Amino acid sequence: MMTRFAEVEIALLMQEFPAVGLLGPRQIGKATLAEHIALNFDSSLYLDLESPADLAKLSEPEDYFERHKGKLIILDEVQRVPELFGILRGVIDRRRKDGLKKAQFVILGSASLELLKQSETLAGRIAYINLAGINVKELLATTIPQHQLWLRGGFPDSLLANSDDASLRWRLNFITTYLERDVPQFGPRIPSVTLRRLWTMLAHNHGGQLNIAQLGANLDLSGPTVKRYIELLEDLLLIRSIRPWFGNVGKRLVKAPKVYIRDSGLVHALLNLKTLDEVLSHPVIGASWEGFVIENIISCLPQGVTYWFYRTSAGAEIDLVVEKSNTNKFAIEIKRSLTPTVSKGFYLACEDIAATHRFVVYPGGEKFLLSKGVYAISLIEMMDLLTQI
Repeated sequence: MMTRFAEVEIALLMQEFPAVGLLGPRQIGKATLAEHIALNFDSSLYLDLESPADLAKLSEPEDYFERHKGKLIILDEVQRVPELFGILRGVIDRRRKDGLKKAQFVILGSASLELLKQSETLAGRIAYINLAGINVKELLATTIPQHQLWLRGGFPDSLLANSDDASLRWRLNFITTYLERDVPQFGPRIPSVTLRRLWTMLAHNHGGQLNIAQLGANLDLSGPTVKRYIELLEDLLLIRSIRPWFGNVGKRLVKAPKVYIRDSGLVHALLNLKTLDEVLSHPVIGASWEGFVIENIISCLPQGVTYWFYRTSAGAEIDLVVEKSNTNKFAIEIKRSLTPTVSKGFYLACEDIAATHRFVVYPGGEKFLLSKGVYAISLIEMMDLLTQI
């Protein structure tokens, strides 16, 4: 199994909380990681709540948990049985009185909103970790090149497939399964053909500002319906909306979020791009690289750090603003070129937001000064810097 950096954080939280929740899209490696962590315990149980056999074991959940007291219990797809949250609260509270305060349950979920709505009953008893796809820093211990991760994305089965053909087949099947089986279970029944068209449109406009009216016109759907579909894809951890930076700068700022498909491999699959050469010759190349960099950066940000993009109606723009405080604000531009340059709009935007650090992330490995305090830097080095803020 490839070492995931989240494992260290999960192990720490398991010493502090009776339950730890691991959130991420299907097939991202949640169950594999949880079972690997369970090897550190004397005894553990894994229940897949989509399995009728495992679900039947919880016909009397309080009795089941009591009979297996002292074991680490992993509950996969727990949002399928929302009534379990209230039961878990009672079990955890009773065990606290007996002196048991840590490492009892690991809860796995594939839908953030559906899961978190129910988890309010576990407030103070559970800590959550978001498990993203494999990132470039996790590749360092392997022989897998960075461009393979960019092409295939961070889902383990796609990344580690025997060939680009096999990887693309996996991703296409993943997309079909989500549209035909999973989405109807999580939200209102949506025609899979319509949702696939929307997802493909988002791939073509990857990293662009959201225009619900235009999407609705293209799909022959109302604005509220398109908005609901996009929110569902976001709740299923498949797309990410990045909000614009707002502040009192005396300028007209754009208000619509930018929307990215979170996994670069899914972007390429939706556009039927099988090889790296096909990606490099496609108009999506710049946006795909930008989304790949942003997703990797977000995966390493410490708690309490926020991120935005900045754009004025006059054209001043920063691809990503990472902010911990007014005195620790990173302006990050993302370029695919090995000889990157930045526009006047980037410098103006940096002045507008009073950026304290200015970087251009590019595919090369050397860090060098571009001009006016702006450094070109590799993605890995950028992630190292942001991990420490």
